[in-house]
Amino acid sequence: MWDEARDARLRREAMAWLALRSNDCRDALTSSELLEFIFDGEPFRLLDVQRGIRKPAVLPAALSIRTTYTPEGRNRPYEDSPGPDGMLRYKWRGNDPQHAENRALREAWLRQVPMIWFFGIGPAAYLPVFPIFVLAEEPAQQQFVLDPDVGHGLVAAGGVVEETMRRYIVAQTKRRLHQPVFRAQVMRAYGTRCAVCSLTHSVLLDAAHIVADSESSGIAAVRNGLALCKIHHAAFDANILGIRPDLVVQIRRDLLEEVDGPMLRHGLQDRHGERLRVVPSVRVERPATDRIEQRYAEFLSAG
Repeated sequence: MWDEARDARLRREAMAWLALRSNDCRDALTSSELLEFIFDGEPFRLLDVQRGIRKPAVLPAALSIRTTYTPEGRNRPYEDSPGPDGMLRYKWRGNDPQHAENRALREAWLRQVPMIWFFGIGPAAYLPVFPIFVLAEEPAQQQFVLDPDVGHGLVAAGGVVEETMRRYIVAQTKRRLHQPVFRAQVMRAYGTRCAVCSLTHSVLLDAAHIVADSESSGIAAVRNGLALCKIHHAAFDANILGIRPDLVVQIRRDLLEEVDGPMLRHGLQDRHGERLRVVPSVRVERPATDRIEQRYAEFLSAG
């Protein structure tokens, strides 16, 4: 069994490597790419594709947890709604509290070591999110309370959390966890290309909500998302660019009549009347008609 110093160094180096390889946790990595991690000159497996919890024999506690990929339209295997404290939940492996994987997570809680959460965003593709800590265990619900590094010092295990604090924690958890997962899922569905202009540079692409996530129908799902470059995302949010229900791009009338420079002409005006250049190949991941209709109505009313 490794000592605490080597254990801590492994976790630091693994997270630094993942940050570099995943563009600061913006892009997913395949199972084969994750096998490329080297520690102290030897390959070291960060993810266990057969189990939900990775606990190497040389470590005293869990190193990573995994959420399997769930195709669009199916229920996710993890608890998507925050608990009364705003924190996330991760179910036990089976019903036995002494199962080796449950013991591994319990030890991570007792030692307060940082872990990695691998979210499946496609077949054999995972987005790493870290650091993740175990905040508490809820044996009656057969689950652990997970903290994506937002609740330290703010939430006490089993304590009452005021609503203002809970809203803050939920918002921070959404920023740290759900938004990156949503982005990675949208990028995978669109092949990391802008739906309007086909730009392929990941750092210049965003996952745009069709219906804003502040609205009840603005869920963080691929069918409510578009991969857009930053100029087209900004234009879409500002109702300068709209998308008809038949997926044809429309540019606001006053912008069509304006004379400015090549960015306006080639970036926006020339896109008017074009169909989206990129749509997901999987039908159930294409933009939901009802959400496109809702968003296009907003575009028309704003013009």
